[in-house]
Amino acid sequence: MASVLAGKMGLNSLLRKQSRNFNVRICTMESDMEFSCEVKWKGKDLFDLVCRTLGLRETWFFGLRYNIKDTVAWLKMDKKVLDQEVPKEEPITFNFLAKFYPENAEEELVQDITQHLFFLQVKKKILEEEVHCPPEASVLLASYAVHAKYGDYDSSVHKPGFLAQEELLPKRVINLYQMTAEMWEERITACYAEHRGRTRDEAEMEYLKIAQDLDMYGVNYFLIRNKKGTDLLLGVDALGLHIYEPDNRLTPKCSFPWNEIRNISYSDKEFTIKPLDKKTNVFKFNSSRLRVNKLILQLCIGNHDLFMRRRWVDSLEVQQMKAQAREERARKQVERQRLQREKQLREEAERARDELERRLIQLQDEAHMANEALLRSEQTADLLAEKAQIAEEEAKLLAQKAAEAETEMQRIKVTAIRSQEERRLMEQKMLEAEILALKMAEESERRAKEAEQLKQDLQEAKESERRAKNKLLEITSRTVHTVSEQSVHAVHTPLISIKDSVALTVYMEKSKHLQEQLNELKTEIESLKLKERETPLDIIHNQNTEQGTSKQSNFKKVISQLRAPHSVFQHRD
Repeated sequence: MASVLAGKMGLNSLLRKQSRNFNVRICTMESDMEFSCEVKWKGKDLFDLVCRTLGLRETWFFGLRYNIKDTVAWLKMDKKVLDQEVPKEEPITFNFLAKFYPENAEEELVQDITQHLFFLQVKKKILEEEVHCPPEASVLLASYAVHAKYGDYDSSVHKPGFLAQEELLPKRVINLYQMTAEMWEERITACYAEHRGRTRDEAEMEYLKIAQDLDMYGVNYFLIRNKKGTDLLLGVDALGLHIYEPDNRLTPKCSFPWNEIRNISYSDKEFTIKPLDKKTNVFKFNSSRLRVNKLILQLCIGNHDLFMRRRWVDSLEVQQMKAQAREERARKQVERQRLQREKQLREEAERARDELERRLIQLQDEAHMANEALLRSEQTADLLAEKAQIAEEEAKLLAQKAAEAETEMQRIKVTAIRSQEERRLMEQKMLEAEILALKMAEESERRAKEAEQLKQDLQEAKESERRAKNKLLEITSRTVHTVSEQSVHAVHTPLISIKDSVALTVYMEKSKHLQEQLNELKTEIESLKLKERETPLDIIHNQNTEQGTSKQSNFKKVISQLRAPHSVFQHRD
């Protein structure tokens, strides 16, 4: 059976070599790409094609990884693709991943595409718990991941539930607390709202700056045995080599910074690490599989080369890339300021429009009230005019009756009966006539005064009507003037220059601020923790935090006192 399988594999290899092309699938963190390659291509030809397609120039961090049996391997650049132990099925699948990590992402990662690829890979490792992340840091990282995806927080858009379908926290963290999905979203959103004003690239960089201080960040672990046969873990990263207990991947038993290693030799299955300090014991270890040894050696060589490269003057290519990156960031900053100014202008115009609309409604209400007052004045004037006319007619009628009474009195006087009784009766009638005439005169005078008053009231009503019309005219003209004046003001309001608010600060200040954020988050959720669900790594992390010891804090103290780096590798097959 084995011989048949070997025969088929040999046949496939022969067919590939006879064919002029073969197909590959490249899986990046965002998408898959397929290429047709020539059989003569080396690993570098395929790798360069992928980098050109992505627009990636910081190629030294990345590689093409593939699965082989129960481990992984990286495509060698100097050998033909088909001459390596790559999968036999087409299309041949490779994963385009970061092979080496920077010591300081903010200083070393120049291109936005490089930063984005690192962000996606690190986020995936944290969510899949390949890198241990404490809960409070997980929440803060999630808030930056949300900002990178959604931009600035907007309460009218990002309403409760908008993160329901997002995978933002490791399952270990979610299970560790008595918190609902809504409660986690509330915590993440509260942090997210504070990041306002950052671009996607800035949010991703803040994510990486936090993640790079995690103890398992950028470390490749390998199961090894020392010369006594004790099982240990070897960690290889940008700063050096670390030896761990198998159940503690956070805190190394000992570490060897690249600048403190005099020599690493490899023979068959055994590695030997010789420190520069001759008083320090030589450390030997081995792995049971040749492929794993080759992988360890590759990672050691690559990380050591980058370690030395960081301490040399940048190459012309890197200097050019950094100069272009600075120009691009400056251009983006100018563009961002322009957009900010336009946004500010738009908001001011909207506020001015709202104020004009409010003022217009107010003026319309005033005009409506003035119209109603004018209508009431006109109605009152008409009523007063009608009453004045009636009063005048009544006065005329009373005057006529008074004249008739006077005439009757004179007639009575002329035709009075001479007899005493008649005279007495006549006098009585005359007295009554006089009283009646007096009353009519008084009533006539009263009616005349009332008519005069009504005329005055009519005059005042007409005057009120005139004033109401003038006020309505004034309101109308003022409305036009106000709209015109405020429109001109909205257009010609001078812009407030946006000052650069980002100042250079030292690393310790940033670290202090970050630690304060993390402590605040930890305090908020600590009371809801279910301690019985803590994993061994959680417990170790908490102990390290209380004692102030960690791989990062201790190792960076050692690495700060650098010796001149030099070549440390010797390889004997």
